Amino acid sequence: MKDSFGIFENPQSPLSFSSLRISLTSPETIRSWSHGEVKKPETINYRTFKPERDGLFCAKIFGPTKDYECNCGKYKRLKHRGVVCEKCGVEVIQSKVRRERLGHIELASPVAHIWFLKSLPSRMGALLDMTLREIEKILYFECYVIIDPNNTPLKIGELLTEERYRKAKREYGDGFSAGMGAEAVRELLKNIDVDKLSEELRLEMKSTTSEAKRKKIAKRLRVAESFKNSGNKPEWMILKVIPVIPPDLRPLVPLDGGRFATSDLNDLYRRVINRNNRLKRLLELDAPEIIISNEKRMLQEAVDVLFDNGRRGRAITGRNKRPLKSLSDMLKGKQGRFRQNLLGKRVDYSGRSVIVIGPELRLHQCGLPKKMALELFKPFVYNKLDEKGYVNTIKSAKKMVEKETPEVWDILEEVIKEYPILLNRAPTLHRLGIQAFEPVLIEGKAIQLHPLVCAAFNADFDGDQMAVHVPLSIEGRIEARALMMSTNNILSPANGRPIIVPTQDIVLGIYYMTRDKDFVKGSGKVLSNPEEVRIAYDSSEIDLHAKIVVRMDGELVETTVGRILLKEIVPDEIPFSSINRVMNKKELANLIDQCYRLCGNKKTVILADRLKDLGYQFATKAGISISIDDMLIPPNKVEFLEKSHNEVREIETQYTEGLITDGERYNKVIDIWAQATEKIADDMLHELGTEEIIGADGKKKEIPSFNPIFMMADSGARGSAQQIRQLAGMRGLMAKPSGEIIETPITANFREGLTVLQYFISTHGARKGLADTALKTANSGYLTRRLVDVAQDAIITEADCGTLDGIYVSSLVEGGEIIERMSDRILGRVALDNIKDPFTGKILVDANQEIDENLAKKIEEAGIERVKIRSVLTCRLRNGICVECYGRDLGRGKKVNLGEAVG
Repeated sequence: MKDSFGIFENPQSPLSFSSLRISLTSPETIRSWSHGEVKKPETINYRTFKPERDGLFCAKIFGPTKDYECNCGKYKRLKHRGVVCEKCGVEVIQSKVRRERLGHIELASPVAHIWFLKSLPSRMGALLDMTLREIEKILYFECYVIIDPNNTPLKIGELLTEERYRKAKREYGDGFSAGMGAEAVRELLKNIDVDKLSEELRLEMKSTTSEAKRKKIAKRLRVAESFKNSGNKPEWMILKVIPVIPPDLRPLVPLDGGRFATSDLNDLYRRVINRNNRLKRLLELDAPEIIISNEKRMLQEAVDVLFDNGRRGRAITGRNKRPLKSLSDMLKGKQGRFRQNLLGKRVDYSGRSVIVIGPELRLHQCGLPKKMALELFKPFVYNKLDEKGYVNTIKSAKKMVEKETPEVWDILEEVIKEYPILLNRAPTLHRLGIQAFEPVLIEGKAIQLHPLVCAAFNADFDGDQMAVHVPLSIEGRIEARALMMSTNNILSPANGRPIIVPTQDIVLGIYYMTRDKDFVKGSGKVLSNPEEVRIAYDSSEIDLHAKIVVRMDGELVETTVGRILLKEIVPDEIPFSSINRVMNKKELANLIDQCYRLCGNKKTVILADRLKDLGYQFATKAGISISIDDMLIPPNKVEFLEKSHNEVREIETQYTEGLITDGERYNKVIDIWAQATEKIADDMLHELGTEEIIGADGKKKEIPSFNPIFMMADSGARGSAQQIRQLAGMRGLMAKPSGEIIETPITANFREGLTVLQYFISTHGARKGLADTALKTANSGYLTRRLVDVAQDAIITEADCGTLDGIYVSSLVEGGEIIERMSDRILGRVALDNIKDPFTGKILVDANQEIDENLAKKIEEAGIERVKIRSVLTCRLRNGICVECYGRDLGRGKKVNLGEAVG
């Protein structure tokens, strides 16, 4: 590493710099870095595998291929260190210098650096006051440019076509100087006095009034000032010498069968060297101007491709039609040097495996395969074996662990007890994508994950994988336990609502147990207390869904057996009225939210775990399944479709008679089918969701049905009305990829099956959906990255900035509909002024007081339409944001802490 600093001014130590700056460099500096000129395009000898002399892998320039051994083998071993072999010219040193030593190529003709030409705004264009197209015409030998007009009427920088150039030559002879290619541009850049240009531009800026002109001058001035301040010369944008990067950074590896795997850079350098050598030969032979111009243009293109393939014209591809990776590609993007190797590194003490569900785990636990745990905690196991006197040396400890003796498993159990590990699922889109758990040793090879944390990780069990990391230091372990434990991350940082909410089977089980049914065993019974209900249920004297009356807290309450069983696991602080209803997903989320607010973190975690167990238990007892007969097609569907067909025929007749236009016909047809789809869907959902029974009074009455598909959708466990409509109603109208709706609807549903035509019509939407999803993911990921980049230095730095400014917040209304209520928007924010009841004048919220759930409710009930709150937008701090302007940390449920990152 130290040697590599020899190419720049030597700092005292490799760690004594604080930043890096990329800037232009002069040809002299490039030559001073270099250890020799690369003259030949050869790489290594195909028989001996030794580097060719003066080639791209030359040992004389870049150093020996074997440690302390010259190329010809005359000098070997350490005793000859530092000797330069007189036969092959190779210095006897370590071979790692081949990662550090640069070479160079002396160009027969200067070439432009593509970054300074094509990166917008073009730096060359700005200095020369030319458009990019004009400079390209000069560089790629399409036009001549006037370098020095002398006494002719021509102007500096004026472009001449071949024809005009010949005409000017005839007219003025050698009275002016013109040229083409990078040499001409270099002359123009050399003639620029940056200080003088800067002064002129400043004066011009003062005198001009046109906005467009000012913008253009500002752009030029910025570039001129940059050159002036950095001390770089404009002509350095044109290269006379090209550095060749060290050979071990562009390796050439022999494969089996006499073939080689090579870095693309070797091909790109070879193209440059070949063209450069050919140009040198043509210049020596005094070839015609047109041939030399063509060769110079090809050299310019070869260097362009080496620096940035694809920036100009089509990218050069290799044998497999894949674009070659240029120097720029090695650095930029996700796979480039910075993000792949410098920011992202491989981590020790980590592993990954497929995840499976662990229904018997507690919320703070995860199942870790034994073999994986042993590998991750090996050093700790060795240490414990030594401590307990099972072994005396590391070697014997290793042997013992390899044999996997019973003592090893006992010690592993001891080591991982209460030792937090981190689980991460890519992509980590928010803070909860990586959480800490206590491992439980399990058989098998898959990691077991608690079902309630799946929402936070956005994980499912269809083959997802997760990574495990072990925090090693005591500080890391404390931090993992205090901040990252799954039990400490119940609230979503996005909206402040619980993210640990029962899903799918759990929801279905609890929905099923809290439903009621008429005329079942024990209906109408009056019981003295909840314990009596449990005894009656356990002894099968009473049905789970029976409507009963129970004495609770001195009052008689109408309820069902299932709800009383649910009460057993709910903390006493939560009123029974909160659960004395059919508990769907939304109600369960509210229950957990209420529990968190009233009882705190610990009881919420216990409740969530108990809900999980109860939900699975009753989902199993319910034995709910999906059968094709559960999809009930409404009986009046055929008749309704017939009616719609007749209406469409009538519209078509009106169109053929010329009574309506084609646009009107199309709109009416679409409208008829949309209404038909809606009507059939409503009928079908009514059919599914209700069943008729004879009541106690002998009359027919409709009650909610126990149809499995209806229950799944109604509980919020799985599916939606939209999907059920496609299963048993009609699929309805489909859109073309252009977004236009196809007139002929799909009248069939999935139960009846689609015809071939209907199937192909429906593929449009499915494909568009997949394509849109892929594009959206990429775009949103890139946007997130840019937002993080902008906002990462915004931190909560002070308690209060003392601002008197704020913003008004009211309900979000769109199209007459409230999208987000004001109470949701002001929750957790700090009031700027006193908030008073508009009728009584009573102060509801004091100035600088946080608006919690109760206060938000009071404000809404008082009928206040807008509230002035403190905001990040009006915070007065120069750096960072204050606690009062930020408000509540939604992920923690209390005011934000100092030092937290914003966003």
